[in-house]
Amino acid sequence: MKRRRFLGAACAGTALGTGLPAPAAWAAGLKPLGTAQPFDAAWLQQRARALAARPWKAPVGEVPPAIAGLGYDAYQAIRFKDDHALWADLGLPFQIKLFHLGMFFKRRVHIHEVVDGRAQELAYDPAMFDYGRSALDGDALPPDLGFAGFRLATQAAPRQDVVAFLGASYFRAVGGTLQYGLSARGLAVDTALARDEEFPDFTDFYIERPAAGAATVVVHALLDSPSIAGAYRFALTPGEPTAMEVQAALYPRKPIERLGLAPLTSMYQTGENDRRMANDWRPEIHDSDGLWMHTGAGEWIWRPLRNPTALRFNAFSDNNPRGFGLMQRDRNFENYQDDGVFYEKRPSVWVQPTSDWGPGSVDLVEIPTVDETFDNIVAFWNPQQKPLPGQELLLGYRLFWGDEPPVQMPLARCVASRTGLGGILGRERRYYSWRFAVDFAGGNLASLPPGTAVELVVSASRGTLELTSARPLASVAGWRAMFDVVPDDTVEPVALRLFLRAGGQALTETWVYEWVPPPVRERQA
Repeated sequence: MKRRRFLGAACAGTALGTGLPAPAAWAAGLKPLGTAQPFDAAWLQQRARALAARPWKAPVGEVPPAIAGLGYDAYQAIRFKDDHALWADLGLPFQIKLFHLGMFFKRRVHIHEVVDGRAQELAYDPAMFDYGRSALDGDALPPDLGFAGFRLATQAAPRQDVVAFLGASYFRAVGGTLQYGLSARGLAVDTALARDEEFPDFTDFYIERPAAGAATVVVHALLDSPSIAGAYRFALTPGEPTAMEVQAALYPRKPIERLGLAPLTSMYQTGENDRRMANDWRPEIHDSDGLWMHTGAGEWIWRPLRNPTALRFNAFSDNNPRGFGLMQRDRNFENYQDDGVFYEKRPSVWVQPTSDWGPGSVDLVEIPTVDETFDNIVAFWNPQQKPLPGQELLLGYRLFWGDEPPVQMPLARCVASRTGLGGILGRERRYYSWRFAVDFAGGNLASLPPGTAVELVVSASRGTLELTSARPLASVAGWRAMFDVVPDDTVEPVALRLFLRAGGQALTETWVYEWVPPPVRERQA
C-alpha cells in the first residue's frame, strides 16, 4: 500500500424523518447539501446492519479523467483554503479541513456536521480549494464532486494537523512531536492470505460540533465493503499522547477467514537488527521498530521488526489481551540522520481493549520492501471465532499516539537488538553461526546489588545455542544478553525467545524473534 498519500496531503442507507433546517452557522464559503436529518449512534448502527443485510454494491460514478490522472506533485499542489475550514469562524477549539479527490483517492466520502442531533452534509465547492500548479480548473469540475476525507486541527494551531482520515478506512494522528508516522485502519479483511486483501471503506463521516472549550471531538463513521459493514464512533483528544476512544459495531455479510481488528500499518526498511537493505546513507529507516504486547496473562513481549526476503506471518495466541502496539522506541537522531522526515519523532501507537476480546491472536505481517514509501508492516487482533453473516460484533478499544503509551511496565525493556556473524573474535571460524546481542535497560537493572547472579533464559526452536552470556552494560545502565545460533541444514525459521532473571524473578520483558537462516550454500564462516 502506497503510504506517501498522507505525508504530503496532511502531512446506501435510508434517510430518517423529514427535512430540518440546516445548522445556524457555517464557515465562509461552506454550503449545506440537501436537508439536515436526525442523527445518533444508534441510527448509524441500524444503517450498518441494514447495509449488511443487502448485497454489497460498488461505489457508483467515476471521478473525471483530469482528477483520476493526477500525479503526486499535481495532487500535492491542491490546497484547502484555511478560511473555508469548518468552525473557523465560530471561535471553537477545533477546525475541520477537507481533502480533495485525486491520485490514490478516487472514491467520494460523504462528510456531515452534526449539531443538536441533526446531521447536515457538506457540499463540495471548488472555491474551497487553491488548485495552484495542479493544472485543474475548479470551475470545470462537477458540482457534486465531493471529498476524499478530512483532517482535524486546533484553533490554536490551525495549520498543524492533529488527525487525518483519508483513503479506505485509514487514519493517522500525531502526538507531542506533531509528526505523522504509521497509520491505523478501521478494519482489515483477509490480510496476508493467498488472495487479494479486502480494504473496507469509510463511506460517510458524521462530525459532532464541539462545545466551546471542549478538549475532545467526536467523529462517527460508516464502514462498508463486500464482506462486512460497520458503525464506528471515535472520541479524539489531542495531546501527548493523542487519545482515541473507539467503539465499533460490525455486521458481516459473509464468512471472513481472517478478520483484523484495530489494525496498524507501518514501515520498516532497515535497522540495527536487519541490515538486508542497508544500502542507504542513513543508518536506519523505519516508522516503527517493534511490536509490543501485554498479554492477558500479564506477560510483556517485545518483537523487533524486520524487512524479510519473503512475506512472513506470525500469530501470537492470547486471551483477552491487555494491549499491543507498533512502537518506535529508538528516539536518537544519530541513528537515523534524516533531517527531512525525522524518523526519531514518529509516534508509537498502543491499542488498549476496553471490551472483552476473548481468545484469538495478535497477528504480525512483514512484507519485503525496497522503498520506504511503502507500508510493509501490519499488526492486528484476529479473533479465534470467525465472524458469520447475521452476527453483531461489538468492539471497544483505545488508541494512544505518541512517544510512549500510558502504560506502566515494571520490567526492563529491550532498547537494542543487533545481529551479525557469530564466533569468537581472533579464532578461526570452522562453521557458520549467527550472533544476537540484545540490550535491556530500565526496571530494576540499574539498582541491582553488585554480584547479583543474573541469568539469561534463552531458547531456540531449531539449531543449537552457544556462547550464551549476560553482563552489565554501563552505556545504557542496563545489561546485554548475547548468544549465537548454529542452524541445522534447513532454511526453516528459528523461533527465539529470551529474558533475564535473578532469584527466580524476571527482570526484563520477553524478547522474541524469528530468524530465517540463509541456504547452506550461502553460509560463509
